[in-house]
Amino acid sequence: MLVSACNGADELCIFEQWVMPGAGAPTHSHPVEEVLTVLSGVAEMWIDDERQAIEVGHSLIVPAHKKHGFLNAGTTVLHVHAVLASRSFDATVGSSSEPVQRWRQGR
Repeated sequence: MLVSACNGADELCIFEQWVMPGAGAPTHSHPVEEVLTVLSGVAEMWIDDERQAIEVGHSLIVPAHKKHGFLNAGTTVLHVHAVLASRSFDATVGSSSEPVQRWRQGR
């Protein structure tokens, strides 16, 4: 976690992930927009049923409430930078009705 309510952010949650080949983030949604940028490696990313390969330097803009996820589609560690228009990480995974909430402390 780089930026969130934990260190004073009012409207941003910024973090990085390092993902081993074959692993990734399961299908989930957020109540806000998210931008995912590949810093190294290659990712298979999806929004709803549309999938695409995202390579280094490219981003995927995910609209609020859209189901999305990603998978490391390469043979090396995938490095992803994520920005959410929120002071914390709130996500609903799969068909669950209970959101996952992280990095909520702060003001």
